[in-house]
Amino acid sequence: MSSTWKTIREALGGAHHDFTTEELGRAIILLAVPMVLEMAMESLFAIVDVFFVGHLGPSAVASVGLTESLLAVVYTLAMGLSIGITATVSRRTGEGDPGAAAHAAAQGIWLGVGFAVVIGVVGALFAPDLLRLMGAGPDVIATGSTYARTMLGGNVVILLLFVINAAFRGVGDPVIAMRTLWIGNGINILLNPCLILGLGFFPALGVTGSAVATMIGRGSGVLFQLWVLSRSGSRLRMRRSHVTPDLPLMGRMLRLSGAGMFQTFIGTASWIGMVRVIATFGSDAVAAYTIVMRIILFALLPPFGLANAAATLVGQNLGAGKPDRAEQAVWRAGFFNAVLLGGVAMVFVAFAGTITGWFTADPVVHAIAGPGLVIVSLGFPFYAYAMVLSTAFNGAGDTWTPTWLNFLCFWLWEIPLAWTLSHRYGLGPEGAFIAIAVAFSTMTVLALLVFKRGKWKLQRV
Repeated sequence: MSSTWKTIREALGGAHHDFTTEELGRAIILLAVPMVLEMAMESLFAIVDVFFVGHLGPSAVASVGLTESLLAVVYTLAMGLSIGITATVSRRTGEGDPGAAAHAAAQGIWLGVGFAVVIGVVGALFAPDLLRLMGAGPDVIATGSTYARTMLGGNVVILLLFVINAAFRGVGDPVIAMRTLWIGNGINILLNPCLILGLGFFPALGVTGSAVATMIGRGSGVLFQLWVLSRSGSRLRMRRSHVTPDLPLMGRMLRLSGAGMFQTFIGTASWIGMVRVIATFGSDAVAAYTIVMRIILFALLPPFGLANAAATLVGQNLGAGKPDRAEQAVWRAGFFNAVLLGGVAMVFVAFAGTITGWFTADPVVHAIAGPGLVIVSLGFPFYAYAMVLSTAFNGAGDTWTPTWLNFLCFWLWEIPLAWTLSHRYGLGPEGAFIAIAVAFSTMTVLALLVFKRGKWKLQRV
């Protein structure tokens, strides 16, 4: 036990390690601890945000939920690019070429900025129309248009935060990624109640205050990232030659990331489809769904950090010519994740009504959210393995396998099942929550079958 705590303290210290030779259990802890804490801060931000917005009523919560669905495009690009960057940077690191790793990271940043400019212009100009397209009523459009315009217009800080942290994780420096999220989201959390509710000398901006706090906080995180990248002694230090645009490399990364984007789009856009199913039952149902999904996000993001550790280990060990070690890392990380998420599921099932009651005083919203949280939580132990297996495929550069799995499980299975259970069988919003749990479980079974075939070990990056 004392050696475990020593390893955890070492993980938080930020020392450099060779993850292609480090004892495997220790390597997972060294990578996973800061990654889990990084994601824990992200999940805490999501909970705090909806907690204070919840004080403004169902329309405000619904506007956040619908805008988050619109931001699926941003998260799709950010996570897709992150997949390509982590795979490329980790592979070059495993090959012992830090200069090539830094150069690849810089090209990923250029791609992120380019996408962000296009989305920012479209989002800022057409935010109300986009909300209307998502099924928002007049009350939600009136309440949330400025919020949506701010979030979409300033999406560059979201994209860069994801992309640069992916490079830090790929090179095996997850402590910097953790510190970035703690700085950015820490500022965000402090500003949230001040700008939403108008505490002290701050103006009461309502739901728009949440967006302003997000831009300030995440922008601060990006500034910290850029400082680290330029600092001497950084494991991922960018020099002027690395930053020079390299169109052929951008093209190769875009092809790799393109499948990752499509994969992420299928997954995140499926939430848009789910929102459309839920929206047919009114703003109260959308508010309940938003609350449940924020709580679920709170639970899933820290385990996703552990899954990211598996992706880094897979990429670096394949680069070092150690495919069997890469496979062992995946199985062990999957077991750790199942234990972690299984424990969280038991807590949610036992205290679902109390937990959802923290975020809304509306009896109708609460009556939908409580059972919904219980139902979705039942799929956690299964999704723990699917999460690790998907990131392992991506870490190996095999981005198409999880893409097809996402398409099959979410679009061809989850959304039709949600509509059928909700409408044809009269289960209402509860039917959509059942479909989510079923899709999680299906994803796990299929991912396990494909992973055992071992073709991901032969992927070239």
